[in-house]
Amino acid sequence: MQQASQTQRKNFEVAIVGGGVVGLTCAIALQKAGVPVQLFEAAAAFGAIGAGISIGPNGVTVLKKLGVWGDIMKRCSPTDLGLQGFVYHTGVGEHKVVWKFPTELPQDEGLGIHRATFIEALVEHLDPANCHFSKRCTSITESPTDPKRLQVHFLDGTAHETDVVLGADGIKSFVRRYITGDSDSRVAFSNTVAYRGLVPYAQLKAAGFKVDLAKNPTCFAGPGKHFILYPIKEGQLINVVAFSARYDIPIGAANLPEGAPWVEPTSREELQQVYAGWGSDVKILLDCMPEESSKWSIHVVHPPLETYTKGRVAVLGDAAHAMLTHMGGGAGQGLEDALMLSRLLSHPETNAENLEAVLQAYSDFRLPRAQKTCDGSLFVGRVLDGDGPHGEDWEKLSEDISPEKLLWPLWRHDFDAEFATMVAQLREQGAFSGAST
Repeated sequence: MQQASQTQRKNFEVAIVGGGVVGLTCAIALQKAGVPVQLFEAAAAFGAIGAGISIGPNGVTVLKKLGVWGDIMKRCSPTDLGLQGFVYHTGVGEHKVVWKFPTELPQDEGLGIHRATFIEALVEHLDPANCHFSKRCTSITESPTDPKRLQVHFLDGTAHETDVVLGADGIKSFVRRYITGDSDSRVAFSNTVAYRGLVPYAQLKAAGFKVDLAKNPTCFAGPGKHFILYPIKEGQLINVVAFSARYDIPIGAANLPEGAPWVEPTSREELQQVYAGWGSDVKILLDCMPEESSKWSIHVVHPPLETYTKGRVAVLGDAAHAMLTHMGGGAGQGLEDALMLSRLLSHPETNAENLEAVLQAYSDFRLPRAQKTCDGSLFVGRVLDGDGPHGEDWEKLSEDISPEKLLWPLWRHDFDAEFATMVAQLREQGAFSGAST
């Protein structure tokens, strides 16, 4: 576990609320940079909700920069890499191949991995003394003894005093409510449902499934729905995500009833009804799904936030920009948030006196990029469901999902240039003096 020397440590402390992938990554990055950090997780231990996680090339770059990629790779198989080369088939009829997505490995290498495996690799890099469990945040207030400091309050009645609070507490974030106001949750149903499950690949092949799932992730595109399939666990399991969406209803106009579960069990029979009339391989896939799988009503942050920060409090990951998953960009944007926050907070000129300006610079640059990814994800979903510019003309997928316009800018981002621009803004504003260069 790499840590910075004591001489590099800062005169302020950071508290991270939320110990998922993004919170862990941010804590690791700050710890390695010598910034005092404490992490507070609501659960009794680090865990993982969901099956697989997709990390695009931009996220892989972040993990390499943070020095955790090697430990993640030790837990991966060759089938976990190269994820981005999707093969697109029609979902209805003969499953015709309509597009093979171009990749230029290793520049465009991505990762598909079981979420629990990913978290296990991250946890090894974090000092356990800085991790606190069963700490569900309920509010943030000013310190009663020092108005420049903050107190994070927890459900168990305890509180923690700190200089900076970073909310990585997911889409239902309490930290976000501090920024937007307690009555403004900014959470809306996206009108998209995802059915998720894991199917043994051997079982699929034995049942007569013809499309090759071993080498590339696969998409079956169809009217109002699409499937994403990719191998995990050395190709032994196929991670299945089946989407069904309504685009005639504005996001937020048909929210679920108060208290309704976002994730609930569903039967194989429901899946077979939803995708009735699709092609032979889809029918086989659904026949092989577990008798009980999960149905996720996907929620997003909507309307988008105007800022990711207020004073010395900032949000990152899903707490800031929970989005649809259709570009595989949500996790990557959260990892980018963690990288940029750690770089800004560990900059030699960052100190207890300019923290608000530093966090504002983070928001000024990260918000537009994350929002562009949110908008792109919605657009790609519409295209895969036959609601894009070319409708159900599946041969035109490659024109609608233009790599040059949508994906290369997402994947091939220059983080060093972005950070340099952030620092330049802080110097122009007078928050940084330039004395460290």
